Amino acid sequence: MVVGLGLDSLAESVYRVMLVEPDWGPARLAEHLRVTGNEIREALDTLVDLALMRESVERPGTLRPVDPHSALQALILRQQQDIQRQQQQMRESQLAFSRLVAEVAGRQPDTKSDKVETIIGLDNVHQRLERLSSEAESSVCTLAPAAMRSVELAGAALHNDRSALVRGVSIRTVFPDSVRTDETTLDYARRLTEFGGEVRTAPALPLRMLIVDATTALVPMDTSGPRKGAAVARLPGVITGLVALFEMIWTSSCPLGAECARDDGLTTQDRQILQLVSQGLTDAATGNRLGLSLRTVRRAMAGIMKRLGARSRFEAGMKASQRGWL
Repeated sequence: MVVGLGLDSLAESVYRVMLVEPDWGPARLAEHLRVTGNEIREALDTLVDLALMRESVERPGTLRPVDPHSALQALILRQQQDIQRQQQQMRESQLAFSRLVAEVAGRQPDTKSDKVETIIGLDNVHQRLERLSSEAESSVCTLAPAAMRSVELAGAALHNDRSALVRGVSIRTVFPDSVRTDETTLDYARRLTEFGGEVRTAPALPLRMLIVDATTALVPMDTSGPRKGAAVARLPGVITGLVALFEMIWTSSCPLGAECARDDGLTTQDRQILQLVSQGLTDAATGNRLGLSLRTVRRAMAGIMKRLGARSRFEAGMKASQRGWL
């Protein structure tokens, strides 16, 4: 199976058959694989999109499979391009953050403006963080690139988080995978989950960050940590980039209580489509956001729903969440 490279099981079966029987048409394929003609046509569209099938030179209007060796190289290249796009998005977000730091670096300590506030001193940073959490109205999203430093700090954080959850604020936190062996962090995460928060882990995190209500972000002045101070930003362009960075990391992260095999077979594109559709975007809006055709989005969602055994988008969202895909 090569689902992880963007090829679903039916498309792979069609490709395998076509390698042996290149003259078979959709009707013969459907009969042989015991599926409908529409499913065969969708599978052929997938194979064409992945450059695994192309129009025959000898018989225009018919398709021929691409040599498996060349096909594999094309699939790997596509996957590498997805990864490179994701990395580029992360670099752009970090660049936006660096520009923000450069903008405020020359200001006096604890000065304020409508869009940027600088906080100097670790104690002041912690106090501002607590204040932001206490003022949250809808959501708190956190990237925490290290384990909890002490039981006392974990307890204080849990107290603030629980107060926010009681107010109806959603809390999502991402730690690095390495915290799965840290008892203090694990205890904090388990208790936070019991109260209604969500905790996931990722292989690595680019910076420490807190985003409140998707309008305000607290980030360190130095990416190594908050000891040199922090900036509270409300600049729409910066916030948009940081929110996108968080969502990208959240989508590919693993729930703390689950195994991190990361072998669900979803491509980066599948994850992005699933994430946006689960947020309520239409297929057309999702396609516009990702630069994809409407047909590609619909085909991807159809494949995801089939894998989940879901009969509706709502059921697909529920099952995807249960599997840690969202």
